[in-house]
Amino acid sequence: MNTKLNDPHLNYHHLRLFWEVARAGSLRAAASRLHLSQPTISAQVKALETNLDEQLFDRTGRGLKLTAQGRLVMECAAEIFSLGTEMVRSLHGQGSARNLRLNIGITDSLPKLVAWRLIRPAMQAFPNLQLSCSEGHAQELLGSLAAGRLDVVLSDEAAPSSMPVKAFNHLLGESPVVFCATPALAKKLSKNFPASLKDAPVLLPASRTAWRHEIDRWFDSHRIRPRVVAEFDDAALMKTAAADGLGLAPIATAVLEEAVGRYGLRPIGRPVHCGFSCYLITLERAMRHPALAVIAAESKSVFSLAKSKRVTSNLA
Repeated sequence: MNTKLNDPHLNYHHLRLFWEVARAGSLRAAASRLHLSQPTISAQVKALETNLDEQLFDRTGRGLKLTAQGRLVMECAAEIFSLGTEMVRSLHGQGSARNLRLNIGITDSLPKLVAWRLIRPAMQAFPNLQLSCSEGHAQELLGSLAAGRLDVVLSDEAAPSSMPVKAFNHLLGESPVVFCATPALAKKLSKNFPASLKDAPVLLPASRTAWRHEIDRWFDSHRIRPRVVAEFDDAALMKTAAADGLGLAPIATAVLEEAVGRYGLRPIGRPVHCGFSCYLITLERAMRHPALAVIAAESKSVFSLAKSKRVTSNLA
């Protein structure tokens, strides 16, 4: 008895175009990159959807967002084309070690020294890891995560429940902060801390960030009104301005030693509890990517240092 095979035939050219659109985030960007017309790419992506009998993009509203099936196909496509690249490299004697790839988004409000201390163990554990880091506002990065263009977002605030897809917040740790300034200003403000911060020139994270909200609440609870000189999206730029004498700045205790050594700042008083939480945000409850498992495991050492009060006493 003959049986008819109904399994769909996979057109790898269509799959490649779908993958490029998903990576680029729009038909226009993919068309520009591939030097093809948007109608041509759109027609072949729709042909892939018809062949698979699955909707891969949610086309409601503005832009393109991957469906759950679309994210699965994109993950498989990434594996397929990675294997193809590996095959070609092996044939040309360029090594056969298979590389891992991790696309990570880092919110601009998260201090980059904290981010690097979290990421560094994964780079050391996987020498062939291909890391792609994108920085931006939390809402922008979460949109890229939902669309499948990022594997994970490293953020100082949890993903909101209003996201169009279910996201999982993995708390890595919490860090108190120490207010720091140039040696002369730190010496002046260390007397009668924290009351000494009243009317003091202060540099703060941007007002929309979760970290800034914690700092504002701390000031309010101590009835302190400092003089806000400047606000920053970038924590490194904030420390640079503090090193130039513009005012005092909050420094995460998790990276206090590096910040003091690099920027020449000095602590003012003891650590205060107006710091930030740090989350790995994923679309899956389990962190299947091996690099993420390393980041989660090693984060304990990063934030255990943040809780040590001896850090500031050694630097004061």
